[in-house]
Amino acid sequence: MQKFWNEWKWWILAGFAVLILGLILRLINLTILPVFADEAIYIRWSQIMSSEPTLRFLPLSDGKQPLFMWILMFFVKRMSDPLFAGRLLSAFSGVVSMIGIFFLTYYIFKSKLSALIVSLLWALSPLTLFFDRMALVDSLLTCLGIWTLLLSLILASSLRLDMAMILGFVLGLASLTKSPALFFAVLIPAAIILLKKPKDVFKYAGLILVAYLIAFGMYNIQRLGPNFGQLTVRTKDYVFPLSRILVYPTDPIRYNLPTTASWLYAMGPIGLVLLALIGTALNFKKYRKYVLILGVWFLAPLLFESEFTKSFTLRYILFLTPPLYVLAASAFTSLSGKWKYLTIFSLIIFAVQSGIFDYHLLTNPQKANFPQRERMGYFQEWTSGIGIKETADYIRAKHNEDPSKRIIVGTEGYFGTLPDGFTMYIQDLPNIVVVGTGLGINKIPDQLVESKLAGNLTYFIINKSRLIINPAKLNISLIKSYKKEPRTPGTMEYSASGPQDELLFYEVIK
Repeated sequence: MQKFWNEWKWWILAGFAVLILGLILRLINLTILPVFADEAIYIRWSQIMSSEPTLRFLPLSDGKQPLFMWILMFFVKRMSDPLFAGRLLSAFSGVVSMIGIFFLTYYIFKSKLSALIVSLLWALSPLTLFFDRMALVDSLLTCLGIWTLLLSLILASSLRLDMAMILGFVLGLASLTKSPALFFAVLIPAAIILLKKPKDVFKYAGLILVAYLIAFGMYNIQRLGPNFGQLTVRTKDYVFPLSRILVYPTDPIRYNLPTTASWLYAMGPIGLVLLALIGTALNFKKYRKYVLILGVWFLAPLLFESEFTKSFTLRYILFLTPPLYVLAASAFTSLSGKWKYLTIFSLIIFAVQSGIFDYHLLTNPQKANFPQRERMGYFQEWTSGIGIKETADYIRAKHNEDPSKRIIVGTEGYFGTLPDGFTMYIQDLPNIVVVGTGLGINKIPDQLVESKLAGNLTYFIINKSRLIINPAKLNISLIKSYKKEPRTPGTMEYSASGPQDELLFYEVIK
């Protein structure tokens, strides 16, 4: 033990410092970015599931796995700010990812420096930092993917039953998180190239079968929910059929692969990609089998998603990026020879680009260099929750003035940023009723008219782009408007809905 401590103490202390740094970066101003549409849905689901035990499988109704919401129930019950609670879960997932990728890198390359560097890259990278600060399932999925990869490598080398069982449980958790966990299951056998003896193939296959059976058993827990079949139905809404490749073999992959490259350039950032290329070149000869496995774990899901995913967004690639970080850190297995200065230069590029992005992300997210599609979703369109927390605070203050007074709040939509993003902030106030009223509003919804006639305080919240009548023609009084970031000229949204959207907060007066 003393020998181990003497050899590892400074690396352990340095690793702990990086871990603390990563956690701090994930917690600073955690709610500075307003709630996003999917965050609002997941948080609201967890609140409902927490208060009503019969609805513990509620996410299945929309074809979503429930594990993230199950865990989130614990957080929302104990914290007053639901958005902070949801994002805290992802922050913790990010920290566990840092630990997992540290061990993964050390296991492959046996380099303490590379293991420490990979944790630092994960802590600072804009891609991981951003999604580790969002109440989305992708950080949890990525975390479980890292540990699945590590355990699959250990299993191939050790051929131990206990490793197979642990692998099965981790894979099972991933299958309860998000559908792309299927990639993990498919890619586990890739580690077969690590087997030392041909006769071990059958033993390895048997151990993988044990892992699959455990994972499949855990996945089937969802059959307890009444909407289990929606997992398959809703998947079809996001993925093209495999037969499409026979008709459109290059569509949409010819668009999605360049898009992925631009995402990695902006949020990887580019320094990470350069380091990954250097690491691959440096280590391919000595660690060929491991480099091939890492390459397959990165490229196979990327190519499939690029070819078959209907709506391709940045967070859909997060789970497949860990091999990039491992390969990038492997550039530091040997800081000598002709690659030394290029490696250091690439690290500097990474640090500068990440530092600038991270600073803006933590202080003023709108200034960060987000790709255009993400900028639209998080800052410009209806999916952005700008102004929602402020309207909820106003309504809460009105409630506190007279807790016995009934308050009715109508919002656009039926789920998403509105009404879920608003409801999650006031769900503890029984005398406030939130009513979703649909899209394309051209009159005051009947429910709100009836509410006002009944003597209730009545309010209406809607995005300007969803109001298709001059509000001056309606019996409503504007309390406050919250402008979103101006749309980007030349986009379809700019042409269809004008240069800027805003959240409008009205009181119904007649």
